Amino acid sequence: MHSIVIIIGSGPAAHTAAIYLSRAELSPTLYEGMLANGIAAGGQLTTTTDVENYPGFPQGIGGTELMDAMRAQSERFGTKIISETIEKVDFSSRPFKLWPEYVDEGSFVTADAVIIATGASARRLGLKGEDRYWQNGISACAVCDGAVPIFRKKPLVVIGGGDSAAEEAMFLAKYGSRVTVLVRKGALRASRTMASRLLAHPKVEVKFHTVAEEVVGEEQENGLMTGLRIKNVETGKEELMEANGLFYAVGHDPATQMFKGVIDMDEENYILTKPGTSYTNVEGVFAAGDVQDKRYRQAITSAGSGCIAALEAEKWLSEREGENSAEVLEKEREKEKGAEKPVNGEAPEYRQNPLL
Repeated sequence: MHSIVIIIGSGPAAHTAAIYLSRAELSPTLYEGMLANGIAAGGQLTTTTDVENYPGFPQGIGGTELMDAMRAQSERFGTKIISETIEKVDFSSRPFKLWPEYVDEGSFVTADAVIIATGASARRLGLKGEDRYWQNGISACAVCDGAVPIFRKKPLVVIGGGDSAAEEAMFLAKYGSRVTVLVRKGALRASRTMASRLLAHPKVEVKFHTVAEEVVGEEQENGLMTGLRIKNVETGKEELMEANGLFYAVGHDPATQMFKGVIDMDEENYILTKPGTSYTNVEGVFAAGDVQDKRYRQAITSAGSGCIAALEAEKWLSEREGENSAEVLEKEREKEKGAEKPVNGEAPEYRQNPLL
């Protein structure tokens, strides 16, 4: 099966790109995955309860509800959505080849252009009680969740020692009664300026040589977190501290494994794009959303980058109008078959495919 554009992903970046491309009558195909990266179609927003910072929803909206609406909008304009996970790609020549999971080696799909919007997933610590209180007290995004009512004027905890942890702790201090930062080592990894600001903040306490052991809380279904058991790694002393919110600032993992060695990435495996664009190092392949954004990681910035990728893919394709790679390759194969036998004793002339 051939598509003009294939989008890999299911979050705000993927669906925004799909909406723009389908309205441009490019009939995109979107592979949303089947529990790709261990997350349901819709990406990280499906693990969030209330989204209060996405424009247009003054009362907030559920993360899953928001993604369901984006998906419906994509389909309304003609996007073909396939609930399969792409597990392998070949970007060495056009048309690009992509292999959905659970198919034979020869059952690949092709596309003239590809938008990678596979996202990233927050690293978890595997604490006891983590699954029970995830999004009922535990979050991986202070900017997304820090202002919701369950955290206001409550004691909060941030785990991490880098710039992100410092930024999130100071952001949370606007809403919580106090913020405690847990750092395993004896010093912060944050820049000197950020570390100084954090240590001087009147509502923030930094506990060095300290790790979290267990999250505790209400026992009923959807009960909220009420405390955190912590341990000093030097003395071995444990204590149960009051906490109504726990925020992880230990990094994210972009879903880029299958693109290694093909698409240029940084040292943390985020896709590198040309500054201010969605262009990757492979012509015709674009990247959008958290898979290439390790700084902001917001639904609205992901949607914006999806728009950019769609517009740039549309422009790139229009500059090659009439060069549908699948059709061109088929014609080239037919010409080569017809030229296999020498004519009048002369060797056949083989033309190089202009798209390879």
